[in-house]
Amino acid sequence: MTDSNQPNPGVRRTVVRSVAALVGMFAFAFALVPLYDVFCRVTGLNGKVDTTAQALVHEEVDDSRFVNVQFITRNGSGLPWNLEVETRQVRLHPGQTAEVDFAFHNASDEGTWGRAVPSVSPSSATRHLRKMSCFCFEEQHLKAGERLELPLVFQLARDLPADVNTVTLVYTLYPVTRDDPSLQARATAGKGDEA
Repeated sequence: MTDSNQPNPGVRRTVVRSVAALVGMFAFAFALVPLYDVFCRVTGLNGKVDTTAQALVHEEVDDSRFVNVQFITRNGSGLPWNLEVETRQVRLHPGQTAEVDFAFHNASDEGTWGRAVPSVSPSSATRHLRKMSCFCFEEQHLKAGERLELPLVFQLARDLPADVNTVTLVYTLYPVTRDDPSLQARATAGKGDEA
């Protein structure tokens, strides 16, 4: 005669496996965001590129080939700014450094915050694009009618794949909300300025 208070070993095994699967799913869900961020930064997918300023690498310029670098600017939803690039395309050798100026203009009659988010295509060029100076992902504040010029200083590495003849950088403007904690801290620090 078996004790009816003892759980069936099969039921116990199923419960243990179910709990383990549940814990694994929660761990995966929490790890998914940073893993996706790393994946996007490596591939350049979804506008994610390395935004840290990099040191100029003094390497021999590859005079045997040219690469066209194109710049496209566009406005995301709801920001009354214009973003213009002085030069729409540059032609350079891998290893050569170039500088291109961008101009932000607030077309509204009040001060607003915004940022330019870059994306690179083809994605295989992302790892070979070095930015020594870039406004990428930095929040900018423009007063009513203000115009701001900022440079992009960059270099394509010599080991850029041989099949890449054109690299396109797209900068999209997005509004930054006033309730962003980092902006509130900056606005508080500069109370004398228009926020």
